[in-house]
Amino acid sequence: MRPPARHGLARILSKQGVCSRTEAARWVRAGRVRVDGRPVHDPEFPISGDGQHISVDGHPLRAADRVYLVLNKPRGLVTTVRDEKGRETVYRCLEDPRLPWLAPVGRLDKASEGLLLFSNDTAWAAAIADPLRGPHKTYHVQVSGQPGTDLLARLEAGVHDEGEHLSALEARILRTGARNAWLEIVLDEGRNRQIRRLLAAFDLPVLRLVRVAIGPLALGPLPKGAWRLLEPAEVQALGRPAEAEPADRAAS
Repeated sequence: MRPPARHGLARILSKQGVCSRTEAARWVRAGRVRVDGRPVHDPEFPISGDGQHISVDGHPLRAADRVYLVLNKPRGLVTTVRDEKGRETVYRCLEDPRLPWLAPVGRLDKASEGLLLFSNDTAWAAAIADPLRGPHKTYHVQVSGQPGTDLLARLEAGVHDEGEHLSALEARILRTGARNAWLEIVLDEGRNRQIRRLLAAFDLPVLRLVRVAIGPLALGPLPKGAWRLLEPAEVQALGRPAEAEPADRAAS
């Protein structure tokens, strides 16, 4: 029989959905966490599924109820908990006492808008954010100029930039105006500022960038800055929620 898997204490706290791994490490270093009644100050202290008891501030650690929500992110907010430059973050939109700790699933940069997922189910979030195996992501992009259909094929063929191959899985023109156009771009992988870098390679300045769907989940009529909980069927369609690990039992 294989010995039980061993994970660091901070990771266990994070997997219970009660806080981020970074915050968990702060709790441990501050002496707020005990294992079998003894204070532990090492975030990497090994925990296995052999009945160890974990408490935080004197209370037994319990896995938080799993929460899955979608936010229509406004432009101008940073996708982070705290910003070292003092900029407003997406958590401005989630100031609701009913919500537990939640982490963004992937990111949208400050100038981008649209569909942004949040959850305290770290395994579910990791599967969706996986750059190679996660669901496709669909964007509507307003660009300066009037791209032709020949450019769409070039976007799908892609370019090399900073040692990476950037390409669109699909690209099509939604509508055109006198000075600009709206494109729909589908990505099957996630790279940092991928669409902006890809379009810059073809001298197409981005005026607006809105994520409108992740896999089968569409943003729909959700108002800017508003959020809603996902339906169970939507959670399942994006990725099956994580099963409890043996380490969960150690937290009882």
